[in-house]
Amino acid sequence: MRYRTLGRTGIEVSVHCLGTMMFQEGCNSDHDDCARIIHTALDQGVNFVDTADMYGRGESEEIVGKALRGRRDDVVLATKVHFPMGEGPNRGGNSRRWILKAVEGSLRRLNTDWIDLYQIHFPDHTTDIEETLSALDDLVRQGKIRSFGCSNYQAEEIVEAHHVSERRGLGRFRTDQPPYSILARGIESSLLPVCERYGMGVLVWSPLAFGFLTGKHRKGRPSDLGTGRAAIRPANFDPAVAANAAKFDAVEQLVELAESIGCTLPQLAVAFTVAHPAVTSAIIGPRTMQQLEDLLKGAALTLDDATLDRIDAIVPPGTNLYNPAASFPPRTLTETALRRRPLAERAAA
Repeated sequence: MRYRTLGRTGIEVSVHCLGTMMFQEGCNSDHDDCARIIHTALDQGVNFVDTADMYGRGESEEIVGKALRGRRDDVVLATKVHFPMGEGPNRGGNSRRWILKAVEGSLRRLNTDWIDLYQIHFPDHTTDIEETLSALDDLVRQGKIRSFGCSNYQAEEIVEAHHVSERRGLGRFRTDQPPYSILARGIESSLLPVCERYGMGVLVWSPLAFGFLTGKHRKGRPSDLGTGRAAIRPANFDPAVAANAAKFDAVEQLVELAESIGCTLPQLAVAFTVAHPAVTSAIIGPRTMQQLEDLLKGAALTLDDATLDRIDAIVPPGTNLYNPAASFPPRTLTETALRRRPLAERAAA
């Protein structure tokens, strides 16, 4: 397993990061089996583990915390905060009030005194970014976290955050965690260049395009929409949905390409993401030991220029055959009041 520096933090992390979203009720709730998966990944050289408080309402963090007993010092541990962790107001978001409370819960569940990378899971446009950054900066000074980053932020939001950090003398986002895959290359246009510009580490999620690049969903073949990722968002996998046609066509070409170079489609997909110079690490999120072992077998896969050129021909750079961000549309699109002036003010004369 190779290691890369996480942005400019000086922290060395494995190019594969073990994601633990599948370690929860409804996915894999066998805590002992999850621990074996974590230990196998560590034994194979993975030293980077990513989780979040909202995965199973803390269950994933608890599993990780138990599995890392006796091995904590060897692991770069990342978790996230933002999504609601209970009923009622002020139990989520990016306010100072919630961040300072949420981090204590994560530290307790993870059974650790510090978090290496604490990430804001999603933007919160009801909270001033200065409020969020100042809270995170205080946590670094208190020794509860070592560095902090963001996830699912747009390029302009990252630029704004860095501007506020510089203006106020606050610590800055050191990393970003965006979705990235062969089928979702939109972040190549501006987000990844912005991260490079600011020296940010990038750990990408969903390199298998929410399961579309597992090879289980093929053109002209029946699709099981009742299990796995397809059960969560069946419209993304339904061959009858016209918007999916381009994805199915691309998968057929990518399967042929993978076979021609002697690897599986998932191995090709993960290797593609870590070939980009802005990407530090790709999050692999296995549910089973078999899935982990299959992905780790492709860790040494090197995609040459000819192979990357063939991928570019199938899905051009900067192109989204599906948009992961569509699952989390910004308020500027979902709230009509932000897109429409009051009725009396809409006319030009």
